[in-house]
Amino acid sequence: MSAPLEKLWLKVVDEVSRDSQLITPRLIAVIEMAVPQGVMQETLYVEVESDFARDMIEGRARESIVAALRELSEEPITNFSIVVNPNLRDSDEIDNITSALPLVAVEPGSLKTNTGEARLNPKYTFDNFVIGPSNRFAHAAALAVGESPAKAYNPLFIYGGSGLGKTHLLHAIGHYAQGLFPGAKVRYVSSEEFTNDYINSLATNQIVSFNQRYREVDLLLIDDIQFLGGKDSTQDTFFHTFNTLHEHGKQVVITSDVPPKQLVGFEERMRSRFGWGLITDIQVPDLETRIAILRKKAAAENLGIGDDVLEYIASKVASNIRELEGTLIRVTAFASLNRVSVDLPLVQTILKDMITLEDGEIAPSDIIEHVARYFEISLEDLYGSSRSAAIATARQIAMYLCRELTSLSLPKIGQLLDRDHTTVMYANKKITDLMKERRSIYNQVTDLTHIIKKGSQ
Repeated sequence: MSAPLEKLWLKVVDEVSRDSQLITPRLIAVIEMAVPQGVMQETLYVEVESDFARDMIEGRARESIVAALRELSEEPITNFSIVVNPNLRDSDEIDNITSALPLVAVEPGSLKTNTGEARLNPKYTFDNFVIGPSNRFAHAAALAVGESPAKAYNPLFIYGGSGLGKTHLLHAIGHYAQGLFPGAKVRYVSSEEFTNDYINSLATNQIVSFNQRYREVDLLLIDDIQFLGGKDSTQDTFFHTFNTLHEHGKQVVITSDVPPKQLVGFEERMRSRFGWGLITDIQVPDLETRIAILRKKAAAENLGIGDDVLEYIASKVASNIRELEGTLIRVTAFASLNRVSVDLPLVQTILKDMITLEDGEIAPSDIIEHVARYFEISLEDLYGSSRSAAIATARQIAMYLCRELTSLSLPKIGQLLDRDHTTVMYANKKITDLMKERRSIYNQVTDLTHIIKKGSQ
């Protein structure tokens, strides 16, 4: 696909999406996944990955797309033709995909009334998710699922590296479904939390209540499924939970760091079920997407940072979105402490040490040991229950650095330090805020980051 055709198609999608009476978000998601291939005799040829996508576009959007093409194209285009190309899907990653889906919307009355236990993060919505080539397909699939739970792809399996937006999409699906269907019963849970809840339910003889929590929902969103690997009893429980939800027409959305075939410690029956719907990945964002992410973050927090600064940060931090946003926080914290504006020379100075070090694999145990050594406290104190100000601050910095420098989830970091995941969330927010207010905290975090990264080389 040529760049001009891609730009044209994106303009067409934007133009068509303005007709909110005829074009639904789910239909837009399907159109976005189409791939324009070329123009011949004033006809644009577009490929889609299923008969369902072709029929949906032909039946509901043909006139709108033709009108948009005639208006927006620089060369004469008076028609378009859709070709089904199953090879658009990676056959090694997607074995089965739901096709011939019904075009009817979910009836709100079919969903149960209870939104109290959704556990969704209000910051993670489709509105603030930045779309780019690395995540466009995953975003479109997530939007389709949010609009029509269990009528689009079920299950939806999203995989990719840490900090690329998988959790954001999970929460966004939940928010979107609740917005369309206020009675929807949604539940978000990480695999660690699912495991701990199951173990506690067994210990307290509350397994019936456990099953009700997870098997009587309309939409189950489970994060980091890979951590169920090797946990046979918990995995068996999830297997039956999955079957119950699927058989009753309820939606399941799953994230992982690898595709189903690469999951370690899972039975084949479980991996095969993950392929019943749609498997899609999120990749490392390209430079343009990283710049767009920083622009949106800066605008949301009224930072007033110039494009040259954002482009510089985006060009130097390419590994994941979490580190990208963390770098922006580091820069603004320094500027706030020193009461100076954020400009390019300042950013180059601040990031000089950070960006000259190549990231290696950083073990969380190394972070904890470095923090203990830096603050001259024992590991027993850091792991222990002491609430003295010095030890508590060191412990919170350790949690913050584990979150920023590793791929560990909040519950996993909490387990390392024998704390609840909400404690890790609190520590992460507190250190982020303190870095903007106290020079000592900023210097400590910066020094430790440099020491830890240098030690990982």
